Amino acid sequence: MRNFYQKGITVVELLVVIAVLGIIFSVVLPQFSKIRENQVLKNGVEDLLSSINNARGKTLASLNSSEYGAHFESDKVIIFKGIVFSDVDLNNETIGIITPASITNVTLNGVSGTSGDVYFNRLSGTPSKTGTITVSTTSYSKIITIYGTGVASVN
Repeated sequence: MRNFYQKGITVVELLVVIAVLGIIFSVVLPQFSKIRENQVLKNGVEDLLSSINNARGKTLASLNSSEYGAHFESDKVIIFKGIVFSDVDLNNETIGIITPASITNVTLNGVSGTSGDVYFNRLSGTPSKTGTITVSTTSYSKIITIYGTGVASVN
């Protein structure tokens, strides 16, 4: 007697499984890239806040009896010593911002641009300039505000 029930899978069953997996991956993979992009933005914002707080903390601690500041560029923030930023100073501490996040706008004392700097006054910790720094990716953005007290926060 012949066995009418064969073991294994047919080509049609295999094609159905591949089609279902293709649909699942086409829905899930774009969401992973959005999650990654959002996490990169959060990390960039935290790096900026940390740098601003680090410069203010060094100033308040009167480290080397000097003021410290933060210089903002599209792909990095640089903590500098003194009241004037110099890109050749060996004391500069550079913190890179991971792409796709970048600083897209710096508005300090009402002047907008793609870069800028602020230093903190000794003893009081007040900033030389107040304003906002916008950090963006292709889909998301966050605004960091530097207040007159020297405190920085994110929206």
